[in-house]
Amino acid sequence: MEYRYVGSSGLRVSPICMGTMSFGTWSDKSESFRILDTAFDRGINFFDTAEIYPVPPTAEMAGLSEEIFGQWIKTKSRDAVLVATKVAGAASGWFVPPIRHGYTAIDRHHVETAVEGSLRRLGVDYIDLYQVHWPDTVVTIDESMEALDRLVESGKVRYLGTSNDSAYGLTKANTVADYEGWSRFQSIQNNFSLLNRRFMDELANVCRQEQVSLLPYSPLGGGVLSGKYNLGKAPANSRFADYRQSGEARQRAMADRFLNEGTLASTARYLEIAAEVGLAPVTLATAWSMQHDFVASTIIGARTAEQLESSLAALDVTLEDDVLRKCDAVHAEILYPMG
Repeated sequence: MEYRYVGSSGLRVSPICMGTMSFGTWSDKSESFRILDTAFDRGINFFDTAEIYPVPPTAEMAGLSEEIFGQWIKTKSRDAVLVATKVAGAASGWFVPPIRHGYTAIDRHHVETAVEGSLRRLGVDYIDLYQVHWPDTVVTIDESMEALDRLVESGKVRYLGTSNDSAYGLTKANTVADYEGWSRFQSIQNNFSLLNRRFMDELANVCRQEQVSLLPYSPLGGGVLSGKYNLGKAPANSRFADYRQSGEARQRAMADRFLNEGTLASTARYLEIAAEVGLAPVTLATAWSMQHDFVASTIIGARTAEQLESSLAALDVTLEDDVLRKCDAVHAEILYPMG
């Protein structure tokens, strides 16, 4: 397997990262262990979690995914596993998890409190990659970066990353860090898939110029690219079926953004391309995500160990140029028509 460096850091990660946001809700502890063992046995050494997981999140369950993962990591050599987690950030208000005072700011107090909680739940002495889940729009980036740098200096964290950030936010943060001599963001974890290519508009160039790696999440477009929604009615217990029935406005809006006439039309074409090259739709979508020079490791998720197979199959796939061109043509024609 080709292992890749994250940014200019010393983290050498598998090209697929195992996400854990289903652990504790959609996946119980036993199934979560099966998922983790399956991924690890296939050479996956990079695992991503967060202090607010699992999803759907509640105040009572926040941190459960870290706890489950922490119990699993005790069965492995610590040096064989790279652990990434996140401090919640200001935009977590849509879950309203009162983790600390009902609001999580990226300031010194909240960052230090958050990392101690994650270390305790994970049962580890240090975190390999500590990420800001959402940028804070109130606390200055100077205060946030100084607070995060203290974690690196203390040895509690090896490297830093951001998530759900913009080209300006990433550039500003690293400019401040470089000027002050603080640790900079080595990675950015944003939504990126065949159905959502906004990262390529500006952020991809920032990553190339600044030596920052993308850790794309939701490479299947929330499961849409699997083709399961093209069969008609949304499958029972599927993510967006749950969101549309939840009564929560932001979740319904997310479902509508990922699951609509345009995305279904695009997916239908991607299903045809996958069939032409003899790949499962999930394998095609995952391989496409991995095959960008600014990507270090694509984050996948699963509710069962069996669901992993099609995603992990992408480890052995390199898409030919003509396949990539066909995918680009679908995107241009359906999602962004020129005429």
